[in-house]
Amino acid sequence: MLNDSLQFGRLTIPNRVVFQPMEGCDCRENGAPGELTVKKYINAARSGAGLIWLEATAVTPEGRTNPRQMMLTEENLSDFSALVTDMRREAEETAGIRPVLILQLTHSGRQSIVPMIAYRHPFYEATRPVSDANIVTDEYLDTLPALYAKAAALAVEAGFDGVDVKSCHGYLFQELLSSFTRHGRYGGSYENRTRLYFDAIRAVKAAVPKDYPVVTRLSVSDVIPYPYGFGTDRDGNPDLTEPDRLIADLVKEGVSMLNVTIGNPYYNSFVNRPARAPEAPETPETGLRRFEEIEKHIKTLFPALPLVGSGLSFYRADLMEKAEEQLETGICDLVGFGRMTLAYPAFYRDWLAGKFDPKKTCVACSKCTALMRAKCVAGCAVFNEYYRELYKEKVACKK
Repeated sequence: MLNDSLQFGRLTIPNRVVFQPMEGCDCRENGAPGELTVKKYINAARSGAGLIWLEATAVTPEGRTNPRQMMLTEENLSDFSALVTDMRREAEETAGIRPVLILQLTHSGRQSIVPMIAYRHPFYEATRPVSDANIVTDEYLDTLPALYAKAAALAVEAGFDGVDVKSCHGYLFQELLSSFTRHGRYGGSYENRTRLYFDAIRAVKAAVPKDYPVVTRLSVSDVIPYPYGFGTDRDGNPDLTEPDRLIADLVKEGVSMLNVTIGNPYYNSFVNRPARAPEAPETPETGLRRFEEIEKHIKTLFPALPLVGSGLSFYRADLMEKAEEQLETGICDLVGFGRMTLAYPAFYRDWLAGKFDPKKTCVACSKCTALMRAKCVAGCAVFNEYYRELYKEKVACKK
């Protein structure tokens, strides 16, 4: 199954391995890929993965998480075009395939350099205080679909195969899905809370060729108590009533692939990145089981919708066997790997060659995330000497 191709509209995905979007905070100040960014994606291209989902790319300067977040503009279009060209060449020369390249479009909302929030959120604000002045106006939100459309049109011109209208991990679109307490056009009812998401998708689809894939990475459940979490009950457990409705509506709007995630790495990182952390409030097995149950539920309801599964990096020595199992049992159509791609980018190529080394796999320590939280460039601080020394200097010394 892992090596099977998947027809995806006019495209063929050569195999079922997906490199998930992993932000490195290593772009240039103008948003163009930096030296470390290019190195990461060249390694991804050489990996043999059939689908490479490039990291969060801001559609507007004030929506960036940091001054070095990726951002595609008319001024740096040539840099992105060069990256796409180089990735395709490396994939062809090293792996003999043409991977599908998806660019993720985002507005960071609450996690922007200056927080831009949908509503006051007591859980999130316990660690990052804000005020009512940080609440974005309806008039500001009205301007965003056009910015998504512009970025999508540039992505087409740069050579990407598709774009992702991102709604996950507590960023602006995802927070709006849980804006039950917000007043105005973007709060309260389901129709209001999903308004910007759908307006952006429609604007993007109008800006790209008719058969151009528009996809989404969606936090199906925030795993935060209602009314402060989407897809949850009052105890913070997943309630998929609204997510099921949302996914059905996304399909009607022409969204052609769903990349599933859950939780918010800024608040409950153990949910979407099960880790070997003794302080976590649940076992990794609990989180992994939650992922599988949610993905199986969605795939059962929407069998024709290509679904990318997540949460696999934890499995280490059993990684590839677990990925095969999920594909064979129909939990998902493609298997997504996040942290693993930073720790061991050649894992799939090595597996194909019979050289897979469990000792190189991600240890699920979340040091890569700690680097990003420390406002550093992010990478594997266990197996990569550059990031290991950076972690010692910027993170470990402050503990």
